[in-house]
Amino acid sequence: MPNALAAEKSPYLLQHADQPVEWLPWGEAAFARARAEDRPIFLSIGYSTCHWCHVMAHESFDDPEIAAALNAGFIPVKVDREERPDVDKIYMTYVQAVTGRGGWPLSVWLTPDLKPFYGGTYFPPKDLPARPGFPRVLAALSKGWREDRAKLLAEGDRALEAIRGQIAAEAAPPEGEDKPLFERAGTAFDAAFRHAVETFDPEHGGFGGAPKFPRPAQLAFLLRAAALQGPASEAGAEAIRLVTATLQAMARGGIHDHVGGGYHRYAVDGGWFVPHFEKMLYDQAQISVVCLEARCATGDERYAWMARDILGYVERDLTSPGGACFTAEDADSADAQGHLTEGAFYLWSAAQLRGLLGPDFPLLAAHFGVQDDGNVPNELDPQGEFRGGNILAQVRPLAATAAQLQLDPASANDRLVLLLERLREARRARPRPHLDDKILAGPNGLMLSALALAHRTLGDGGRYLAAATRIAEFLRREMHDEATATLYRVWRAPAPADPCGGRGSTPAFAEDYAAVIQGLLDLYEAGFEVRWLQWAERLQARMDARFWDEAAGGYFNSAADDPSLVLRLKEDYDGAEPAPSSVAALNLLRLGALLGKDAGYRERGVRTIEAFRGRWERAPHAVPQLLCAFELGLESPRLVVLAGDPADPAFHALAAVVAESFGPRRNVLAADGGEGQRWLAERAPWLAELRPPGGRPAAFVCEDERCLPPVVDPAALRDLLAVPAGRSEAP
Repeated sequence: MPNALAAEKSPYLLQHADQPVEWLPWGEAAFARARAEDRPIFLSIGYSTCHWCHVMAHESFDDPEIAAALNAGFIPVKVDREERPDVDKIYMTYVQAVTGRGGWPLSVWLTPDLKPFYGGTYFPPKDLPARPGFPRVLAALSKGWREDRAKLLAEGDRALEAIRGQIAAEAAPPEGEDKPLFERAGTAFDAAFRHAVETFDPEHGGFGGAPKFPRPAQLAFLLRAAALQGPASEAGAEAIRLVTATLQAMARGGIHDHVGGGYHRYAVDGGWFVPHFEKMLYDQAQISVVCLEARCATGDERYAWMARDILGYVERDLTSPGGACFTAEDADSADAQGHLTEGAFYLWSAAQLRGLLGPDFPLLAAHFGVQDDGNVPNELDPQGEFRGGNILAQVRPLAATAAQLQLDPASANDRLVLLLERLREARRARPRPHLDDKILAGPNGLMLSALALAHRTLGDGGRYLAAATRIAEFLRREMHDEATATLYRVWRAPAPADPCGGRGSTPAFAEDYAAVIQGLLDLYEAGFEVRWLQWAERLQARMDARFWDEAAGGYFNSAADDPSLVLRLKEDYDGAEPAPSSVAALNLLRLGALLGKDAGYRERGVRTIEAFRGRWERAPHAVPQLLCAFELGLESPRLVVLAGDPADPAFHALAAVVAESFGPRRNVLAADGGEGQRWLAERAPWLAELRPPGGRPAAFVCEDERCLPPVVDPAALRDLLAVPAGRSEAP
């Protein structure tokens, strides 16, 4: 008989709806039952494409005896971390503090008033030499609650106070001389750059060892450092080298799906070879942006190819009929025997490839390292799931492969492209990994930015602008309350068992607002439709009202009106996704440049930077996305105002020059002579006077509301943008 999760919309919660565990969703019903029955809560947090969540579910939560112990001693509660990132962050912070590590599934035991007193991640179903089994942990904690409850309650209080103290200590600025922001920012910027150089893996690219994550925020920081230093400078060239070496290594490795496009979550080894096979929307979006910026920095079309590869995968496999994007694809899928195993959809035996490719097999095998007995070393396959299989990863340059087989490189490339298309067609017959088909606001905001930047830098006939517009329209239509300007976190298509479907009840979090606002600003600069700038202004006001910390600056992850949260945190780490305040700082500074001085955006942006001073002075490499905001926080607002009709090809030619420039950031506005310019001039009156000379589209390069004479020739604009900011005299 299904448990209470059967009424939920989350794919992750629904995966657990038929288990013998009497799961309840996070909410007052579960908390009230814990208080009434005087039992602790067992909180299990995961997400639908999490491999080890599936393992623990099968080993423990499907087991009737373990389920009986859970039901007898605890109130079991399930949380989808992607629906409730605020809950996940609180208890992940606790587990990391007491165990030194974190991950999913996250397993935490709480008092009825939601204070944590014990926690960990994955627990095996039986005792292991270095780890107690889940039944033993349940028995010990159940006995402790009955016989030594005061100790557990005291641990809950102590844990929360310790976390509060740690947060306060990390937020406090270091003692010493209070130098001006530009000096402190410069020191932090340099330290983060040195950390990247010191931790760079010269053999495999990326930073540090196994497991190896892409971490796009760090790559974006390095490209911003190169832009500020100048790509021809020693530091700029080094920054670009670290980024491009990493991107090229990722593109060659098994972390890249060579057949279907896109990138897996991370590699379990240091060489990007064996991935953890899940694919997340937020990774595709952020890696796309880094590739596009790398192409802008270098002019190398390989990075445009990388971006198109990712965006093609998203368009084909992650885009909903309504235009917004689904959340993720699972690591696990059914193998030939029908068993769910990690990577089954992606691995190939040599026999399969020979049968599919015939005489072309040697080319693919030589280029991607295919071996008859499989190419995954035993030490990288602890579960034995990859035995006999091959992960496609480029083992040599194409020219070397072609030379080995006595082929012309161009001909070898064309043949490989056709072979990969044949594999993609063959793979369609396999059971696909589970698709997490919920739509999340924040990751869709990140993809909105990627598509908008792709339109600006690649063009491609407007397809990327159209895709970005569909996402924005979906978010506004389905996940936004116009009356209150409230954004919502989750949407899922109605299904036969859930005819209501649609928008979830959870309002969006700070990370959602920040990512969507960023996406709208990028979409405005791609297509110059003022409606997106207008909506960004409304969402920023709502974000400020719900999440802004008036006392200390910066943004809390969650709003103040949720009594179930025992802590209200401010994220200060740019990890798999950037922290809300890191994105918001840049948004605010951009809004200040676009909408004028009077709304207070710039001041709030600088306050956001200052709010995390303790973090970026002690460990600036933890917040690379926030460091990218320093530039706009320290410089006068810089704009390129394009005057004329945005539909005019001459206008497009000028906009293309702005998009190609690699250097100090310049925001872009359209003075269209119509409703858009009138709306902008209400906020920044000086924009009202900018007109195209003689009716021909022109570009005004402006700094702090003072503009150089307009130029109409794209080459002249290119020359102007090459001059360092502040070096030109504006009348």
